[in-house]
Amino acid sequence: MTITDTAQLIPTRGAQLSHFIHHAHEQAIPASVLHEAKRALIDYLGVALGAVNDDAVRAVRQVAKSWNAQGAARIFFGSTTTPALAALVNATMAHAADYDDTHPAGAGHPGGPCWSTALAMAQAHPVSEERVLRAFIAGFEVMAKLGGGWVPGVGRNLQRRGFHPTAIVGRAGATAVAASVLGLNEEQIRNALGAAATMMGGLQKSSGTHGKPFHAGKAAMDGILAAQLAAEGFVGAQHFYEADGWVKNFIQDGSAEIPPLDFGESWELLTNGYKLYASCRGTHASIETARQIYPQLHGRAITRIAAKVHPMGMVNAGILNPQTPLESKFSIPHCIALALCGYNLTDTDFTPQTVADPRARALLPLMQVEAVDGQSASSAFIDVWLEDGETIHASTDVYRGHAQNPLTDDELRAKFDVLTIPLLGNQRSEALYQAAAHFERPGSLTQIAALLAGEY
Repeated sequence: MTITDTAQLIPTRGAQLSHFIHHAHEQAIPASVLHEAKRALIDYLGVALGAVNDDAVRAVRQVAKSWNAQGAARIFFGSTTTPALAALVNATMAHAADYDDTHPAGAGHPGGPCWSTALAMAQAHPVSEERVLRAFIAGFEVMAKLGGGWVPGVGRNLQRRGFHPTAIVGRAGATAVAASVLGLNEEQIRNALGAAATMMGGLQKSSGTHGKPFHAGKAAMDGILAAQLAAEGFVGAQHFYEADGWVKNFIQDGSAEIPPLDFGESWELLTNGYKLYASCRGTHASIETARQIYPQLHGRAITRIAAKVHPMGMVNAGILNPQTPLESKFSIPHCIALALCGYNLTDTDFTPQTVADPRARALLPLMQVEAVDGQSASSAFIDVWLEDGETIHASTDVYRGHAQNPLTDDELRAKFDVLTIPLLGNQRSEALYQAAAHFERPGSLTQIAALLAGEY
């Protein structure tokens, strides 16, 4: 056998992707992965409903409504429409508060694009709940493996160059979900992924505006569009997912380490993270550290604050003087100040009133935030000097909600309840939770759609 013959036995990355997606509905999936997929659904529904009336969501919802497109896919607390438009609105909703799940290795926020696509597609193209669950898992794994690799990998390199990974690899993840629900063959899937790749885009500087949640919505919409085009015979470029493909287009110096597509050997879903704090993940270690200090302050005056954070923290959340709640979510300094003033930094703590709170504002000029090369992204160190001469030090190695310090099922339920009960009431919130927690049961999809029907 020649070297050329041996090379031909090694599947291309495009072939690996299409094979995995095509066979997702029949693969052996560990029980732990299936459970994590349902945890992701619980979190997704909670954060989406918590943002149902967000300004960014209202704008996208109104545009979708004005198009007057008919279909069977439900916009949460809205009408039914085509799957692409429903997923656009619902995924924007899920990311609007920046309270949704995070992939710590760098792929961004998979829950919004992938679950929005799965639910919308399944309502328009009925398949079993088990198949929907497996389609979501396929999309999550595709999105996470394409955008993973940690600090030297793809997602982190995209961020350092100003691109939002959710908007880039989210399109491929959503395409995988839609293709799985539609039952596309491998050739069609390659064409769909090619269509998705040529639509990739999204700028990190959108953070603090409506543009960032729109990234998740547009990724879901374009993933569905790509799969539907391929189903109708659309031919897309099939080379984008090789080592010299889309990654090289975005990261042109070739510095990104591209992770292997080791489908079935490792499950990215088991590393998913769920947020305790309704802000950019880059703020979480600092928030947790500052919250350790707050009970020790006893109202004493602060004269100086020094924080040490991971460099990507200030890239993603480095707004120094936020003027809006959204900007505050992307400001490590302001999040530290709010935590030192006693705020818990859940979604209700990001309001115009808290942004303007003079106590937190007074702390900003006293603060120095240092980005430390080599420091873990899950860690933070803070020193606070007091007027009475005492210095308080606190640190966090791994913040709560990270895969290495995960939220329990009870903690995730508590987050879901806080977000959904004000909108649904106790009984409907409980029914929604049970439908998500036992999603594999026949009828769960119909029940979720019914519980989320109506106008808001």
